[in-house]
Amino acid sequence: MENVLPEQIAGYTSTPPPGAGGPRPSPGVSGLRLAGWWRRAGAAVIDGLVIGVPAVVLLVLLLGSVGDGFWSAVLTVLLWCAFALLVAILYAPLMMARTDGRTLGRMAAGVRVVRVDGAPMDIKRALLREVAVKWGLGLLTLGLFALVDVLWPLWDEQNRALHDLLARTRVIRD
Repeated sequence: MENVLPEQIAGYTSTPPPGAGGPRPSPGVSGLRLAGWWRRAGAAVIDGLVIGVPAVVLLVLLLGSVGDGFWSAVLTVLLWCAFALLVAILYAPLMMARTDGRTLGRMAAGVRVVRVDGAPMDIKRALLREVAVKWGLGLLTLGLFALVDVLWPLWDEQNRALHDLLARTRVIRD
């Protein structure tokens, strides 16, 4: 028989019939309801408010107690920025490690982060996901990664963001 390509065989289809193999769900996610983009976005907004509102109140209080010196105000704002950034970076990983993938925003939105291998969320995976990937790559690419990352779940069939792919996590409905 000559060299025959599969496409030349009658009835050939590149998509396997149901139950005949093909893509399989990743370990640890079968049967879970994946969170949609709006729930993820809502959780992020709520977490932003959880961090942002107290941070602004603290800044106003600090600036009110500084006095009239320009350089004192500048130093106060710079120290506040460093503190606020540290809190923003560590809030999600610490919450996720203590509450098995939840933050206050995720609790309110009814979602949580799970590992694809089914293991509990720990501080190492949470730091990888939130600090190294989200913050690190976001800052390294001057926000370009962050923009693409937040939009990625809109076209990913499992609603994963790029940071989920890199950290091997999923966001599910709780």
